[in-house]
Amino acid sequence: MNWLAVFSIGLLATFKFMFAPFTGPALELSFIETYLICVIGGTVSSFFFFYFSRYLMIKLKSYRGKKLKTKKVFTKTNKFVVWIKLKFGIIGICFWAPFFFSVPLGSIIVAKFYGKKKAAFFLIFLGMNINAFITTSLAYFIF
Repeated sequence: MNWLAVFSIGLLATFKFMFAPFTGPALELSFIETYLICVIGGTVSSFFFFYFSRYLMIKLKSYRGKKLKTKKVFTKTNKFVVWIKLKFGIIGICFWAPFFFSVPLGSIIVAKFYGKKKAAFFLIFLGMNINAFITTSLAYFIF
C-alpha cells in the first residue's frame, strides 16, 4: 500500500470531500481503499469541526449574554439562510452541506442549525458514507 497516496487522499477528504475519490484511480488504489480513506478523512474532519464549533458557539453565547442586547436586523442573507433551512431540513443540510461546500464549513453550518439534535452528527456520518460510495463509484466505474 502506498502510504503517501493514502495520506494525500485522506488529507484532501478532510477539506474538499467531493474531489477526493477521483484521485484514487490515479494513485493506483483499489475501490475499497479509496472509499475507506475518504470516509475516515471526512468523518475525522467533520467530527472535529462539528463539536469544536458547537463548543465555541456555547462559549460565545455565554459571553454575549453579558453584553447589551441589540435589535436584530433581517438582511437578505439571513432570510436566505432561513429559507435554506426550512426548504431542506436536517437531512438535506447534514447530507449535502459537507459535500457541496467543504467539510469544515458544512460541519459548522450543521452545528449552527442542528447542534442540539443528537442525530445531527450521525446524519453527517451517514451522508459521508453515501456520498463517498457514489463519488468513488463514479471515479472507478464511469471515469
